[in-house]
Formats: sequence, C-alpha cells, structure tokens
Amino acid sequence: MDFPVCVTNKYISHSKPNISVNYPHITNLPHSSAEKKINGDIVSLLNNILIEQGFYNEYLVEMVGTYEIKTNERNILSLSLTVYSFTGGAHGLTITKSLTFDTTTGKQYALKDLFKPNSNYVERLSQIISKKIEAWDVPLLEDFTAIRPDQDYYLADHTIVIYFQLYEITPYVYGFPYFPIAIKSIEDIIRSEGPLNTLLTF
Repeated sequence: MDFPVCVTNKYISHSKPNISVNYPHITNLPHSSAEKKINGDIVSLLNNILIEQGFYNEYLVEMVGTYEIKTNERNILSLSLTVYSFTGGAHGLTITKSLTFDTTTGKQYALKDLFKPNSNYVERLSQIISKKIEAWDVPLLEDFTAIRPDQDYYLADHTIVIYFQLYEITPYVYGFPYFPIAIKSIEDIIRSEGPLNTLLTF
C-alpha cells in the first residue's frame, strides 16, 4: 500500500467551552497492529503535550489543539500536533511536536533513525542550520552551537524540516524557527531503508 492513508478527525470534549482539542485518527490500514501502534503513539504524545500545557490546571483560561498532516504518501505519514494554552499573564504558550511513521509497520522514526549509523548527522544538520540562521538574520537568545540528537522535525515533499520550540533558540516574538533542508543535499548520510530515501526516489 503506497497510497495515502485515511485520516479522520477526533476531538477531546470538555465541559469548558474554551477548550477545543482536535487530533488525527488513522483508519483502514491493512495491518491492524500498525494502525493501533500509530494511533496509540499519537494519543500518547498529545496527552504529554496537554499535561505540559496545563490541561488539568485550574487556572487554565483557554486551550486550542490542532494538527497538520505534512506527508501522507508512499507508506510514510508525517504529522504535527500543536497545542496553544493560556493560563493568564502577557500571552499564552504554544507547543508543536511531530511524529513520522512507516504506515505498513507502525514504526515511528526518531531523527537518528533517518540517517546512517556514525554519519554524524547532528554536526551536518547543525552546519546547514547555522548558515541559514546567518543568511536569514535569525535573532538568537544565545549563540547557536548544535541541534539536539532528538531535535523536532517533520517531512514534507522533498525536504526534512528541522524546527525549534518557542524560546528554544529565539525570542518569543520570532515564533517557531523552521529550517527546511532538501533531502538531496544530505543524500550521502541518509539511511537507504529509511523514509528520506523513499521521498528522494520519486
């Protein structure tokens, strides 16, 4: 199966009208175990974000949860979950996290899983991002040195998009810093049996 998987919308109902959380639910996969694994991972990540964002906080004023499907083709599903919450103060806070799966097995790919062993992907990606930071004149809270080995990312078209949370490297007003990197430009370090190679050979 290399066609897009079926994604339906689910939501968390709550007695408070100012809480609206939507999230994706995968259906009709040929292998029920893969479907169960993917949906379980989505809900697990969402729950972690909701807790971090104060879902159970008595002072919670507003919460909005949304999602975006970034890639849904050739047995690859890459998506992002975003939750905004406001508990008072000058402004609310938004968290965005992403997941990338093999829809035939349910396997979830961490960033390190995309690259060859000992490829030093952290240094390679960090060098590319450093150049983009300089070229785009991105305002930093402190000097950028390197990404985390488990840095947030998603896949879209022929790119891998590395991104950072609010306040992680830039001031709040800058928003989320996103750095798209063409897969072709890092072809030599990608894992041959991984999703980057699948998206590259199209």
